[in-house]
Amino acid sequence: MTTNIMQTPTLTSLGAARRKWLATLSLTLGFALEANTAFALNPPKPDWSLADMPSQSGRIFLVTGGTSGMGYEDAKALAAAGAEVVIAARNPQRGREAMARIKEEIRGAQVQFEEVDLADLASVKALGERLNAKLPRLDGLINNAAIMAPPERQTSADGHELQLATNYLGHFALTGHVLPLLRKSSAPRVVTLSSIAVLRGNIDFDDLQSERAYNPYASYAQSKLATLMFAFELQRRSQQQGWGIQSIAAHPGVAVTELIARGPGLDSEFGRNWAKDRDEYHSAAQGALPTLYAATAHQAQGGAYYGPTGEEEKRGPLGLATVPAVAQDGEAAARLWTVAERLTGVTYR
Repeated sequence: MTTNIMQTPTLTSLGAARRKWLATLSLTLGFALEANTAFALNPPKPDWSLADMPSQSGRIFLVTGGTSGMGYEDAKALAAAGAEVVIAARNPQRGREAMARIKEEIRGAQVQFEEVDLADLASVKALGERLNAKLPRLDGLINNAAIMAPPERQTSADGHELQLATNYLGHFALTGHVLPLLRKSSAPRVVTLSSIAVLRGNIDFDDLQSERAYNPYASYAQSKLATLMFAFELQRRSQQQGWGIQSIAAHPGVAVTELIARGPGLDSEFGRNWAKDRDEYHSAAQGALPTLYAATAHQAQGGAYYGPTGEEEKRGPLGLATVPAVAQDGEAAARLWTVAERLTGVTYR
C-alpha cells in the first residue's frame, strides 16, 4: 500500500504548524525588541500628561534623588496618583523638606525618606537591607539621581570615578540589592534615566575610570551611556531569567534643574551658555514626563527608551528616543554588566 503524501492536513498537523509559526513570530519579535527597533515598539501618545496617568494606589515606588528636580516631580506625581513613595537621597534635611512639601500639596500623601549615598557602595547595600526588611515588595524603582561634569576628576568612597560611581555603579548595585523586592511584585518596573549626552558617548573599557585622561563631559556621557545599556541589558536578563521585570529607559531632554549648578557650575562656560537658553528648556515637571510614562503607563514597553522628540530631543512631544548604535551592542552591554559586578560586588539573583 502506498501513502499519499498530498493528504489534506489534519487538525493536529495544522495545530503543530500554527505553534511553529507563533514560535517563529515570537522569536522574531524578541529579536526586534532586543534591537530596540521601531517594528517592536509603539510610540506613546505625544501629548501624554499627568492627567493620563493611571491610579497607582497600592503600589510602592523607590525614587533616587527625589529631593529636588525631576526626582522630586516623580515622587510628587506618584504620591498624587496614590502610590506609596520612598525618596532616597543623601541629605536628610532636604529629604524632610521634600516630604513636607509633598504632604502639604497632596492630602494623604504616603511618602517617606531613606538616606543613601550612591557613590558609597556600603551605603547602597545598607539601604537595600533596610528596604528588604521593611517593605513587602517594590513595584517600581526609578533610577533618577545623577551628577554632571565636575570640573576636576573626583573619586567615590570606593575609589571609582565619581560620575561612573554615582550615575551607573550605584544604581546597578541598588537595583541588584532590591531585586528580591521587585520580584515579589505582580508587575514590577525599573526605569533608568539616561541623557541626550549618550549620542556623544562611548564606553572606553581601557580607561573606564578616566584615570589616563579626564574630560568632565565625556565622562558624563559615558556614565549615562552605561545607564542606557544597563536598562536594555536588564530587560534582556529579565526575559531570560523569568524575573518578570519591565526595564525601561527614559531621558528628560534638557530640563531646568540643579544639575548644572552642582556640576560644572553656573559660572562655567557651559553654565553660562545653558543659562542663556534656559527659557527654551523644559521645566523639571515637564522633564519628568518620560520617566512617569515609563513607570506608570499601561502602554509602556520593556526595552523601550522614551524622551522628547523635538529639535535634538532637547524638548518637545513625548516619543521614542534615539538609541545610539553602541547602546544596541548586546556583547558590549554584557561585558559592561560583568565589569559592574566586579566593581560593585553585586550579583543579581
